[in-house]
Amino acid sequence: MKWFYRAMTTLLTTYYAHMIEYRAEIFLWALAGSLPLILMGVWIQASQNGGNFGLDATQFARYFFAVFLVRQFTTIWVIWEFEREIVEGKLSFRLLQPIDPVWHHIARHLSEKMTRFVLVGVFIVLFFALYPQAFWIPKLESVILFLLAIVMAFVVRFLIQYTFSMLSFWTERASAIEQFWFLFYLFLSGMIAPLEVYPPQVRDFIQWTPFPYLIHFPAAILIGLPVDLVRGSLVMLGWGTIFFFLYRWLWRMGLKRYSGMGA
Repeated sequence: MKWFYRAMTTLLTTYYAHMIEYRAEIFLWALAGSLPLILMGVWIQASQNGGNFGLDATQFARYFFAVFLVRQFTTIWVIWEFEREIVEGKLSFRLLQPIDPVWHHIARHLSEKMTRFVLVGVFIVLFFALYPQAFWIPKLESVILFLLAIVMAFVVRFLIQYTFSMLSFWTERASAIEQFWFLFYLFLSGMIAPLEVYPPQVRDFIQWTPFPYLIHFPAAILIGLPVDLVRGSLVMLGWGTIFFFLYRWLWRMGLKRYSGMGA
């Protein structure tokens, strides 16, 4: 266990230093996640024009602010990295190391999230300076559950995309599958609209999919919207388990096809 701890510490330190070098690019990545703040203005305007959506203008502002925070710490890009490693044959060097290559990707993602803390703090100040009417202080319990939900959402989102990455052993365009999946993620996760504005039949159906728990679930916890914590946690655990075992199976099958210079 000690060797694993030392290995992960080394990986995190190395990748964090690497991310600091590209802090300007990370700032642009953080700005790229500002779509929820743009959509916030649309929904606020719609609610002020008499629309009956179940949320008022202040709740819409707080919700999309929470979505922005969730997106900052749950964005995953591992499929593009893994796809490149397969196509260029770089995975061979990872396989020579006494540690599963997945830990390199995990360390890289965690290091990148660490560099965002200061940027997110700046965005928070700017947001409440522009929308002071939306300012509120969440309960400590809500903050703790929100952080736990973000960790779970990050893990599930990573497992889903890493599972898709395994398809790189069979195709050079595995990222196209992620782009198709992203369409469902965009509309069903609560990124473009709170699930409260969806028809009840649609909402009941998507509650059993992983999508709403990747964004809406933690965002709703933070701003105090009613959520089923037990069901949400169990659904996330279930989907995480499914994709974990699927990824491990595809990994073993894929290694049998790997030639060292692409699949």
